[in-house]
Amino acid sequence: MEKIIAIDVGLKRIGVAFTPNASVVVPLPAIIRKNRNQAAREVENTLKEYKADILVVGLPMTNEEMQRRIKHFVSLLNFDGKIEFVDESYTSAVVEEEMKGKIKYKRDGRVDSLVAKMLLERFLENCKKKQ
Repeated sequence: MEKIIAIDVGLKRIGVAFTPNASVVVPLPAIIRKNRNQAAREVENTLKEYKADILVVGLPMTNEEMQRRIKHFVSLLNFDGKIEFVDESYTSAVVEEEMKGKIKYKRDGRVDSLVAKMLLERFLENCKKKQ
């Protein structure tokens, strides 16, 4: 069974989620970005720690500048596994709507990791459809 990590790359935080078995998806603590290299190192450490085989990365199809930045960030990662880019359009809005009143502070990264969880769940659904 392949272990998968999903990341939602933002300018301030990187949301992270993990599945060990393609059925249960768990949000992990978000990575707070101080700079690109530190953030890339922390993502690499997470990939190693969870022995990830696949990295799923959200790409905003409506924002070419962010797509370029995210692809550049991913190119900094020292990762031998498979990298899959998925459309993350509107995921943040959906998660924020679901969390209204439940999470007061958006800056702690919980919303970002819930977005990563949603990306990973969508990715797994699409994999099941293809089988």
